[in-house]
Amino acid sequence: MTQTSYRALFDLAGKTAVITGACGILGRRFAAGLAEFGAAVVLVDLDAGATAAQAGEIAERHKTRALGIAGSMVGKKVVPPSPGTFPTDGWLFAGLLVSVVLIVGALTFFPALTLGPLVEHFLARAGKVF
Repeated sequence: MTQTSYRALFDLAGKTAVITGACGILGRRFAAGLAEFGAAVVLVDLDAGATAAQAGEIAERHKTRALGIAGSMVGKKVVPPSPGTFPTDGWLFAGLLVSVVLIVGALTFFPALTLGPLVEHFLARAGKVF
């Protein structure tokens, strides 16, 4: 059995990862781990200085591309409802969601319930009984 290194298994060369909250404890660890395996990283946090410093540190240590961006991913523009908007907070959405879940659940068991007796029928005709 041959030994395979983790670097070969999880090679991220040519991939780009966006890390939000990049100056926090987890963000720093995630960014360093992804960069270690070859990914280019984009670091997003509220503090411009800390983000730029961390991007420079990661680029230097892991010899990969790193970009620090200061900004917030929380604020988004509210778009007024239009004729193509489907509200997700009403009874129609809830009813459609429940019906889709029930239909998919039923279709999961349908082949076993219908094909089982058919297979038994053809086996019985062939002379094989259980």
